Amino acid sequence: MGPRVTCPCGSRLSGFQVRAWIEPVVASTQVAGSLYDAGLLLVVKESFASEAGGSSNHSASQSFGKQQENQQQKAISNFYIIYNLVVGLAPLLSAYGLGWLSDRYHRKISICTSMLGFLLCRIGLLLKVMLDWPVEVMYGAVALSGLCGGFSAYWSGVMALGSLGCSEDRRSLRLIIIDLVLGLAGFCGSMASGHLFKQIVGHSAQGLVLTACSVGCAAFALFYSLFVLKVPESVSKPNKVYPTVDTVSGMVGTYRTLDPDKLDKQNVSENPLAPGKKKSSRTIIALLFVGAIVYDLAVVGTVDVMALFVLKEPLSWNQVQLGYGMASGYIIFITSFLGVLVFSRYFRDTTMIIIGMVSFGSGALLLAFVKKTYMFYIARAAMLFALIPITTIRSAMSKLIKDSAYGKVFVILQLCLALTGVVTSTIYNKLYQLTLDKFAGTCFVLSSVLSFLAIVPIGLVAYKQVPRSQQGESAEK
Repeated sequence: MGPRVTCPCGSRLSGFQVRAWIEPVVASTQVAGSLYDAGLLLVVKESFASEAGGSSNHSASQSFGKQQENQQQKAISNFYIIYNLVVGLAPLLSAYGLGWLSDRYHRKISICTSMLGFLLCRIGLLLKVMLDWPVEVMYGAVALSGLCGGFSAYWSGVMALGSLGCSEDRRSLRLIIIDLVLGLAGFCGSMASGHLFKQIVGHSAQGLVLTACSVGCAAFALFYSLFVLKVPESVSKPNKVYPTVDTVSGMVGTYRTLDPDKLDKQNVSENPLAPGKKKSSRTIIALLFVGAIVYDLAVVGTVDVMALFVLKEPLSWNQVQLGYGMASGYIIFITSFLGVLVFSRYFRDTTMIIIGMVSFGSGALLLAFVKKTYMFYIARAAMLFALIPITTIRSAMSKLIKDSAYGKVFVILQLCLALTGVVTSTIYNKLYQLTLDKFAGTCFVLSSVLSFLAIVPIGLVAYKQVPRSQQGESAEK
């Protein structure tokens, strides 16, 4: 057996068990994804610009140029409305089934199947660039990816594998480390995307290098997950007596499970979970779901509109600036990781979630009034803890359910987020088109409001964690 090394969640593993780390798959998949996202936006922009007779006609008047730019923005927005509908709805047919199969037979089923879909979708963009197909062909490519599970099946599988090999008290840190790897990979891919897109200049071949690199990274991720990745061994829950308090334990420390594992049945018989506590646990999970969905509405809407917002006046970014702007979004993964690393020592999970929601809501509000490039990066800096809420909510849920249900619960959450994201994308894109000439930052103001509203269910979770004796004392005061 090889030398012993430390895994990202702090447990000791042999050299062979390093193959159980999901990080290489996450990194290569995200590099492919960030290259694909930037490439798709730039390819769509160039396609609609060429159809309109070119957006760089300097002899046209300012009013005509403004009108032409708005028409191009609306065309891109309409493309993404349909595209995001397909992205959100197609996985509904397969993601839950893949999660069930992963729980019942093999943990890698959902990950490998969804990554096969990712690879086919990236190949679709490569063929569109090479053969100069119409952009509508990408609807079929992303539908094929969705039928293979899409991001819902992929990320729920990643979260399940990340949760398996780590103890409860280290799980929030473990999952945010995975998000950190995803962020660093996305940052590198986005920084390179604009430069790679410009490598071949020409009407039909521009973007060939970028899309080829995306296909290569996606292929590596698929083959690594098939032939190298191993499923980590589950870390058994500690065999200890739970404290006899009349409430569900807080999100830092021990959690009661809705359906305890067989290893814990002896302890449960000694100190059974009262029906009221089971009901309280279910209520907490429901509130966490609501908080995650409302917050995700704000995030998805902002991200969808932001890509269009930076391409128009007053910013009017080029390919390289767009890549840098997308890369700035991945800095949030680093700052959120550092935030969890520090905050988890002093705060409960609910407090960390609220901090992240306030951070994003403040940044979205600043984004609504951006007029210069430096103002955009100031708004982005205000969102430095925006990743904490969803990741911490997943960690909290994993502590309230048994290990064998991770795949199903995570995929249900991801499908809820995907479904609400479809509605959000359509509403935000239409709202953006309606307010394009008046106040283009309207969507960002709405996102800020939703982000602050998401604090309400999380605050209720925090209240339910307080023992009833302390609640009575607070009420008397």
